[in-house]
Amino acid sequence: MQAKDMTNTALAMEHSPRFSGLARKLINSGLLVEAQVRQALDEADKKKISFVAQLVESKTLDAYIIAETGAYEFGVPLFDINTIDTDALAIRLVDERLVHKHQSLPLLKRGNHLYVGIADPTNLQALDEIKFQTGLHAQPIVVEQNHLSKMIDLALHADANSAMADLSDSSLDDLEITGGDDDAGQDVSEAEVDDTPVVRFINKVMLDAINKGASDIHFEPYEKKYRVRFRQDGILREVASPPTSLANKLSARLKVMARMDISERRVPQDGRIKMTLSKNRAIDFRVNTCPTLYGEKIVLRILDPTSAQLGVDALGFEEDQKQQLLKVVHQPYGMVLVTGPTGSGKTVTLYTCLNILNSEDRNISTAEDPSEINLPGVNQVNVNTKVGLTFASALRAFLRQDPDVIMVGEIRDLETAEIAIKAAQTGHMVFSTLHTNDAPQTLNRLANMGVPPFNIATAVSLIVAQRLARRLCPHCKQAAYVPPEALVAEGFPEDEVGDITVYKAMGCEKCNDGYKGRVGIYQVMPITETMARLIMENCDALMLADQAKKEGVADLRESGLRKVKAGLTSLEELNRVITV
Repeated sequence: MQAKDMTNTALAMEHSPRFSGLARKLINSGLLVEAQVRQALDEADKKKISFVAQLVESKTLDAYIIAETGAYEFGVPLFDINTIDTDALAIRLVDERLVHKHQSLPLLKRGNHLYVGIADPTNLQALDEIKFQTGLHAQPIVVEQNHLSKMIDLALHADANSAMADLSDSSLDDLEITGGDDDAGQDVSEAEVDDTPVVRFINKVMLDAINKGASDIHFEPYEKKYRVRFRQDGILREVASPPTSLANKLSARLKVMARMDISERRVPQDGRIKMTLSKNRAIDFRVNTCPTLYGEKIVLRILDPTSAQLGVDALGFEEDQKQQLLKVVHQPYGMVLVTGPTGSGKTVTLYTCLNILNSEDRNISTAEDPSEINLPGVNQVNVNTKVGLTFASALRAFLRQDPDVIMVGEIRDLETAEIAIKAAQTGHMVFSTLHTNDAPQTLNRLANMGVPPFNIATAVSLIVAQRLARRLCPHCKQAAYVPPEALVAEGFPEDEVGDITVYKAMGCEKCNDGYKGRVGIYQVMPITETMARLIMENCDALMLADQAKKEGVADLRESGLRKVKAGLTSLEELNRVITV
């Protein structure tokens, strides 16, 4: 009689909208009743764990029975996960966050298929997110929940340790690494932090970052986790998660490499690391530490001198913009200002201009905080406020040394602005940066600093505002349908929307989420006579922007739309870096 009641309950629940997927099949199979399922779902929701994990944890149902039922009912292979070697797992293909979130373990990659161990084969959200992150077809393999949890912890720990201890490549030991500023740190013996796995791990991370084209490396300690992230194409991605117990050793090793004071953990410090890869190539790392709640966060900015030798054609200027820039750069005097947020490529643009002018017959001097790219033939100075070497004092020294070209890392105050403008007015070419949103606002920013409008109008020759957008991967990008009215709303002219093909990011083995590399988006605004008159009349940024538009200067949005039209980037990426 009891069996009959359970069967009736199962048949009734088969049509219940409350239960679906594996829960419904367990009821239909007579293994659970509605009350048990409802209780398990409620408890799982409270604990923020999966339905299957709650069943196993509460001992409501055996893990093997759940796995066997799921595999049989949904036609998915059943696998004993204990038979696999953790070293053979494809754990690094999937973000650790997704592995923990969905309790899903990447087992094996074959072609464009990724086989994922999972306790609930109906967890389509897990499979979809893994597919989206990896660009691979996620195929479920049913495993027992209790064995899966243990294997995930073991695999992630092994993955972190493998990066620490299993780096057998002798080249990691042979790397020539030196500190930057000899007088910046104390003479600390590396024996104090002589831990071979830590040394190899950091060397491996730095090499990987260079090989992957990353611009920054973040070492971040938290209460229960330590993570390492790369900034690739402007986006941060987690690449390693070493044990939290190694946090102090990792920070000490990095500080020794950068010639910092390893005993000082209370204040931020700056340093440099130089990694010699070959006789002809060396990479500099600018290092900064910052004390946080659970240790020191350390960020390494990768400074590759070859980036300044790419040439102006590789930066992404439109042909008319490039000609305007080159015309001004070759003038004997004036000021070129490059503006944009941190990480928008201003330094590379400036050094590209310096590289164009770098010849035997020119005296070029730069003042930076600090110097990011070493350029032979250019006299580079790092400002040091502690000893009184500021941008302003460096500029004064330059003007006494018969300069032709001067570069100031950033105009931060009125004193620096006045000296730089005076230099531009007296026969020198001056390059510098400011932090503003677009070119017209740069002129108002100088005025707000206290620079007289007449000096701005007579000194500034050209302003370049810029952003960096991720470049679509040429191997996997696909045309996307966007309604004409949507294209018009994005800023395309109505008469052009019929001829525009917009592409979207897809993702493949040769790129990162459909993007590979970055392309510059620029607003190049020459200061014409009309614009100079407006500046001397104390006009605001809106009036300057209107005048620039009348003179045919494309703003950042228009330049970005040209890149979208050319298939170089997507509308989504353009909207990420530049608002409508």
